[in-house]
This record gives sequence, C-alpha cells and structure tokens, in this order.
Amino acid sequence: MKKLLLILLPLALLNAESLKNLIEFATSNNQLIISKEYSQKSKQKELDSKKSAYYPTVDVGAYYNSVDERDLMRPGSTYSGFAKLAYDIYDGGSRSSLVTQKEQEFQASSFDVKDLKNSIALSIVEHFFNIKSLEATLASRVDAQKSLKVQLNRMSAFYDAHLATKDDLDRLQASYDTNIYNMESIKLQILTLKLKLSLFVGKQIVTLDTSKFNENLQSEFELIDSINSLKSSKKALKSFSESVDSIYYPQLRIEDTYSLYGYGDTDFFHPEGVDKQNKIMLTANFRLYDNSAIANSKQAIAINSQALGEQIKYKTLEQKMNYKLAIATIETSKIKIKSALSALVSASSAFRTIEKKYNAGIVDYVVYLNALVSKTNALSLYETSLNDLQIAYARYYYFTGKQIEEFLSE
Repeated sequence: MKKLLLILLPLALLNAESLKNLIEFATSNNQLIISKEYSQKSKQKELDSKKSAYYPTVDVGAYYNSVDERDLMRPGSTYSGFAKLAYDIYDGGSRSSLVTQKEQEFQASSFDVKDLKNSIALSIVEHFFNIKSLEATLASRVDAQKSLKVQLNRMSAFYDAHLATKDDLDRLQASYDTNIYNMESIKLQILTLKLKLSLFVGKQIVTLDTSKFNENLQSEFELIDSINSLKSSKKALKSFSESVDSIYYPQLRIEDTYSLYGYGDTDFFHPEGVDKQNKIMLTANFRLYDNSAIANSKQAIAINSQALGEQIKYKTLEQKMNYKLAIATIETSKIKIKSALSALVSASSAFRTIEKKYNAGIVDYVVYLNALVSKTNALSLYETSLNDLQIAYARYYYFTGKQIEEFLSE
C-alpha cells in the first residue's frame, strides 16, 4: 500500500492546479464570462449599425396593380420595378449622438467583461485558499487521529490487563470517534468548495498546487471596472438625450427613385402611361408641437443619469472603504501569523512533554487530550492564517483596480 502511495503521489503533484492556471482557464471557459462576451459583441454590432446610418440607403422593389372597372384614361393593370437612393442630409445631430451613445455602451460592456473576469478571479482565489485551509485542518486532524489510535490501542491493552477502567477506555473511544466525525465534516466542506471552484473554472478540480501573491502594497489606486462601466453608461445616457433633443431641429432628406413601368388591358380610352421615370424628392421636416413628449423623455433620461451618478458616488466610496479594509486585513493577518506560529511552537512542545508523561502514567488522559486538541487547533490556525493573508492580498489588488492574476508568483 505504501509503495502504491509513493507511485501515485508524484502523479497527483503533476496534476495539481496552480492558482494562476485556474484563473487563466476560467477566463476562457467560464460560461458567465462567455455570455458577457457575447453581450459585448452584440454592443459592437449595434455600434456598427449606427455608423452605417451615415451611408445612403438603396432600395429596390416592384408592384402590380389591377382593377376590375377601369377609369377613363387609365389602363386596367400596371406593373412597375423601381430602385430608390435616399440620404439624410441633416438630422439635427441625431446620428452622431446615437453613434456616441453606442460607443459608450460598448465601452461599458467591455468594462463589464473585465469586471466579471476579475470578480470571478477573486472568488477563485478565496475558494482556492479556503480549500487549502480546510486541507491543513484535515491533515492536523489525521495526525491527531494517529495519536488517538495509538493511545486507544494502549488503553485497550491496559483494560484487558485490568490496569484501566471501562470509563477511561470509553472516553478515549469517544474522542477518537468525535475526531472521525469532525474529519468527515471537513471532507464534505472541501468537496463543496472544490465543486464550486470547478464551476467557476469550468473544469473538474482534484488537487491544488502551492500558490502565493507578491507582496506589493505600493499599487496605485484605480477605480474598479464595475464603476467605470457605470460611468460609461452615464455618458451613453447623455448622448441618447442629445439624440432625442435633435428631433426639435430640422430634418432634411433627399430621395432619387428610378422606375420602369409596364401596362396591360389598354385601348384608345385606356392608354399606356410613361415607360420610365426618375423622381427626385427633397423633404424637410420640423417638429412644432408634441405636447412636451420629447421634453418629458429627455427629463426621464436626465433622472436616470442622476440615479447612475449616485450609484457611482456610492460604489466609489465603497471601493475606497474596502481598499482601506484590505490593507488593515493584511497587517492584521501578519500579526495573526506570528501569534499562531508562537502558539503552534508552544503547543507542540507542550504536547511532546505531556505525551511522555501520559505514557509514563504521570498525568491522566484529560490532560493528554487537552494538549492534543491544543496542538491540533494551533496547527490549523497557523495554516489558516497563512492562507487568509493570501486572500487579503487578492482583495487588496482587486480593490486597487488591478488584475489579480498579474500579482501571482510563478
């Protein structure tokens, strides 16, 4: 069995996933990101559509008209094919405003994609190191289980030799079984987080490699992409308001239609008309009255813009708060690591001493179990504090507006 484990261990290490690889894989395979990228492409097509409005339009068509009772001097049936070229000479700036609107909406969608990628990267980081903490806790429980197993076997031998009481054996058995219960609970937590991590990444996660962040607290503060998206959306509303306002300006349009005609059911009193005709038409339109419909629409847009402005203010304050909190968390985590390491050294030393005394019969099993629990908890706290520091660094880089994966060590 040991030989098999020695063979499988290197294979497991080869298949271990680094944090950077997980984030990079998720960037291309997470379904939410792919969906958001489709939305971005849709905004690009909307922008292309609005830019096309600057070009003339060409239409072709045909019709056939037949009447049962012919009017005087009009044929019984007429058929025609035509081609029409049209161009908006002036539209009050509507086209340019709509193009600007779609440019800002496309920009907002680009920020949405980047924000989602970074948000998912942060979630991956949190799940990654929380799994690491749970695995460390499980390892400490497994180590404690080995010690409990040794003592349980020893106590069973003493009981069989009538050198220990039944309650001594039962209490050790209870501690042993309780530890198994706790280990199974931790295994379920690890499985839950791995399944969630697999969902974020877009593939099954089995083992995790060692990863850590660079310690760089000099990063320049920038607004996160979700706020930049809101700012672009606010600009888009402003451009849309200008396009609505353009209705109050003159609208000039020119059309050139070339038609070919054919006729049927004709005679002297119902003659044929022209064979072909070219018609040029220049139209001008000016809105005089609409019962404040456009004004109310523009006011509604302005109110939505104000709402976005308040969101931007709040989200900016929230980011700054989280930025300060991330720095404080990093400093607190470093202090916790020092404290946890000191506690681990002391608890490990105390356990070794008490274990010897317990084996010599100097102290009872209560003292031994307390020492074992203290050592197990100290090891778990130390490993957890190390992983919490890495999460704190990830949150710091996220709230400085940076791409998290750029600060991971290779």
